[in-house]
Amino acid sequence: MRIAVVGGTGLVGRYVVDSLKKSGHEAVILARSTGVDVVTGEGLAEALAGVDAVVDVTNTAATEAAAAQEFFAAETGHLLAAEEEAGVRHHVVLSIVGIEMVPSNAHYAGKRRQEDLVEAGSVPFTILRATQFHEFAAMVVGWNRQGDTASVPPLLMQPVAARDVGKALAEVAVGQPQGRIDLAGPEPQDLVDMARRTLAARGETVKLVPSWAGPLNTEMAGDVLLPGPNARIASTTFDTWLKSDDAKATG
Repeated sequence: MRIAVVGGTGLVGRYVVDSLKKSGHEAVILARSTGVDVVTGEGLAEALAGVDAVVDVTNTAATEAAAAQEFFAAETGHLLAAEEEAGVRHHVVLSIVGIEMVPSNAHYAGKRRQEDLVEAGSVPFTILRATQFHEFAAMVVGWNRQGDTASVPPLLMQPVAARDVGKALAEVAVGQPQGRIDLAGPEPQDLVDMARRTLAARGETVKLVPSWAGPLNTEMAGDVLLPGPNARIASTTFDTWLKSDDAKATG
């Protein structure tokens, strides 16, 4: 099959592309670096010629809800319109477990808008909602680090390896549309502990300060970020990931 991967050069996108190629499919990377801008629609029509399915793993750094919603509305709207014109049979999008439970988070507001558009569109779809990645702890430390100190919220989550998410998206893309499905890692973790163990594995010394200040606030406390009972469970544990080359390559 010929599968277009929107954001195919990013953290998850590159794993989607690798998995598709290993399975004998053709992966077409849609990114500005390949002449395609999904926010404006530039280059989409040509890029989707002969494509069977689209996997959308694009992201935005917008910190305001309106900006995040505008970004996802624009890119999703252009994608769905171009897919319908090109006869694409399956739209696959990566989303996040629990986005409806955290109303104040700007990024989650954008993802809710994206999901609404996909569900209302004419292209058959699968929305794969994943929990936070194993890589997430290092990201949060990077966002909040000031000198040798970083604040980290004590989130309870059931993280999943980004490589496992990419593999799952690739498998979904070559199959039939499934509506909405959830994906999580094999065991619950505390984000502060994840950050401590990630830093230790990399030989870095950073003082971690548990804090709910910032966008990852108390709306995310408790079991809000945990998957439901019907979630698919990926195999890579956090301990296994810490020993992998993937852990050394991120952050």
